Amino acid sequence: MKRTRLFKIIAVLLPVLALCLLELTLRLCHYGRDLSLFIPYPSDDRYLVFNPEASQRYFSDPAMATTGNVEPFLKEKAPGSLRIFVLGESTTIGYPYFHNGSFHRWLQYRLMHTFPGRTIEVVNLSLTAVNSYTVEGFARELAGYQPDAVLIYTGHNEYYGALGVGSTERLGGKPLVIRGMLWLRGLRTVQLIGRVVSKFSSHKDEAGKTRMEMMVREENIPLHSPLYQRGIEQFERNMRKTLAGLERESIPVFLSTLVSNEKDMQPFISAPVDSAHYPAFASHYDAAMKSLATGDSAAAYRDFQAANDALPYHALCNYYLGRLAFGHGDTAAAKKYFDRARSLDELRFRAPDTLNTIIIGLCRETGAHLVDTRAAFEAASPGHCIGSELLLEHVHPNLDGYALMSDVFYRALQTQGIIQVPPGQDMTLSQLKAAMPITRVDSLVGVYKVWNLRNSWPFSQGIPQDSIKAGTEEEELAFNMAFRRMPWTAAMSDLYDYYIKERDLSGARTVMETLVLEHPTEAAYYEKTGNVCGELHDYGDAVYYFGKAFSQSPSFDIAHYLFVMNLQLDRPEDALPYLDYAIRNNPRNMDLAPVRFYTNQVIELRAAYARDTTDPAVLPQIADAYRKMGNPEAAAKYDRLAAARGALTANNHQHE
Repeated sequence: MKRTRLFKIIAVLLPVLALCLLELTLRLCHYGRDLSLFIPYPSDDRYLVFNPEASQRYFSDPAMATTGNVEPFLKEKAPGSLRIFVLGESTTIGYPYFHNGSFHRWLQYRLMHTFPGRTIEVVNLSLTAVNSYTVEGFARELAGYQPDAVLIYTGHNEYYGALGVGSTERLGGKPLVIRGMLWLRGLRTVQLIGRVVSKFSSHKDEAGKTRMEMMVREENIPLHSPLYQRGIEQFERNMRKTLAGLERESIPVFLSTLVSNEKDMQPFISAPVDSAHYPAFASHYDAAMKSLATGDSAAAYRDFQAANDALPYHALCNYYLGRLAFGHGDTAAAKKYFDRARSLDELRFRAPDTLNTIIIGLCRETGAHLVDTRAAFEAASPGHCIGSELLLEHVHPNLDGYALMSDVFYRALQTQGIIQVPPGQDMTLSQLKAAMPITRVDSLVGVYKVWNLRNSWPFSQGIPQDSIKAGTEEEELAFNMAFRRMPWTAAMSDLYDYYIKERDLSGARTVMETLVLEHPTEAAYYEKTGNVCGELHDYGDAVYYFGKAFSQSPSFDIAHYLFVMNLQLDRPEDALPYLDYAIRNNPRNMDLAPVRFYTNQVIELRAAYARDTTDPAVLPQIADAYRKMGNPEAAAKYDRLAAARGALTANNHQHE
């Protein structure tokens, strides 16, 4: 009896042991993928980066898995640094611009220039074609990386993103099963089995389809249907877990409401209407459409209202009512109809308003901070109806929209004390929009990608291909990036060379600033940007970029640039540390002692003048010291001040 029981135990344990041995062997042989959230940065092991394979735990087919940004951050967080992680989907990663069009890059640029002495790390962990499962999973791993804040914008992909209830990448409806499968996908044995299975699976029916189309399993998800409700419950459950986990670790969370195009994007799919059961709807709707075609908006509005009274659940009918009400100036009614049309749209690429209600409620219940992006977009839209003024198609903002989105997060970070902007240093939104380095190529790539999207399912608008121009150098590079998959860095390199050849230094500067944002750990990009700014005589920004280059890779040449330009800007106190470095590290054996002597003299004279502005001898002495160190720009400034002071004194004597 005991022997039989022993044999049974061994029979059960042997397969488990065999699987454990296989798993160990596969790991020792480095088979499979490491699906951890971060990996060492290949170019510099002081940094970590988002693992390009981390998304594969959420996709059953690795070929469908999407990858995100490469934004290095220090393994050992620098004292006084600001570290922000960003979680979300395609809007959050910046589609269709990516790179510097995305809201987090607008935020990064603003923070870099507002706090020039701090290390700013804004790390975007967003992916296209994912939803709240990915947000919750990634958020669970962030505590050990000491974020100062986590920014979240998610919800539009809840039905069709990976593991969504209407997605081809779903794993059934049970959360426990899904979480179990997510854990199993990290095992090398499961990855091996998946690879074998994928060899025999066919994807011929997916040829020519966009990722958007391939992700959709259930095109029709009616309002309040069981599948609709499962999506709502999935979002709320995952976001509760996300916020609870981050709150346990005392990590500040900023959760945003969602925006979508209501005014200028008609519903994708309206519920089919049974004319036999709703004859009044069909007759009034057909009449309204005929009136609309002939331009009789009053008759169309009456018939659409009658159709809506007969059947109030038709998305497109509500949308037309919204358009007509908006055209008549009744924006309150228009907004009501637009909201209704979006909720009734059965192809759920736009989040229903219920998700915004959940987001607002969760922020009230937990310690998460609400970022009301929707309210900001409404305030900036005609009649508070969000449309093409800020959005490109159904959910993705244009550049003005991404700028506004970044501003709402920026102000929320300010309000909660995550950032404390010194008086007079706050960069306004208008200043940000004027300064933000976005090349014409990046802007055109966004236009071309949206053109391509709107020519495919579910848009299929049939925009003629000859509407895309590729005549100028910028247009050609943008076309190659959008359609021929030219790498972004290669396009920026070609664009920089073109601008230098044309002596367009402003364009060259914009390119270099975009590269700085894309590669914030590369000292060479900062130095090159500083050089271009210097050629443009913008010594303030030149000092900023050379200073960043020096902090990452100090050298005599950069120190020399910095002390010279700081002195030209009449900043002797800022110049002195770089001058001292250059004296200590002086491979050219330059005689810098006189420069240091006169720099100290200027500092002392400026302090004396601050104590007594009536001494007529100080200003000429400062000018003379600057001349002796070979700095005519600063000398001229004090000559002018001395002349103005003398004129004022003479005028006062004349009136005595």
